[in-house]
This record gives sequence, structure tokens and C-alpha cells, in this order.
Amino acid sequence: MTKTDLVNAVAKAVEGLTKKKAAEVVEALFSGIHDSLKKGEKVQIVGFGTFEVQNRAARQGRNPQDPKKVIQIPAKKVPVFRAGKALKEAVNNKKK
Repeated sequence: MTKTDLVNAVAKAVEGLTKKKAAEVVEALFSGIHDSLKKGEKVQIVGFGTFEVQNRAARQGRNPQDPKKVIQIPAKKVPVFRAGKALKEAVNNKKK
């Protein structure tokens, strides 16, 4: 599903909502998640899942073009998503 598909689904699901307004809603949702993660905050959506930022430690790696060379991979922050119980059950077709 692309962002356009998501906008169309939201517009269809909510009676009276135009595609333009649905696009604004989807963009606002993504922007809110983006801004919270940028501040280091966790975004928890009950029944769906949790977005959060995790620290990835510095480590050594290999140059894929020359595996004999060892390179340093710096530490960084990465966004992660953990699916909630309801989403996991829906994906696995389990009934409540």
C-alpha cells in the first residue's frame, strides 16, 4: 500500500471526507510521529503498535567491495516499530 492508497482508503472510510482533507490527515499523522521520534519520544498507538528510537552501538564491519578491510561503523539512532498484540493477531488471522 502506498501513501496515495492510504489516503484513498481513509477518504473512503470516513463519510464526507475529501481526498484532499484525507491527505492532510495522513500527512499530519506522519508528521506527528516524525516530530515525536525526532524529540526521542515514544509513540504508542494502542491496538496497533509502538514507534520508538533506539541507539545502535558503534561496531566493526567489513567493506563489501573488499572483505579484507575492516571499517568502523559509527553509533547512531534508528527508528523502530513494534507491532501490538491486536495487529499481530490480525496478521496471523487469530480471532479474539
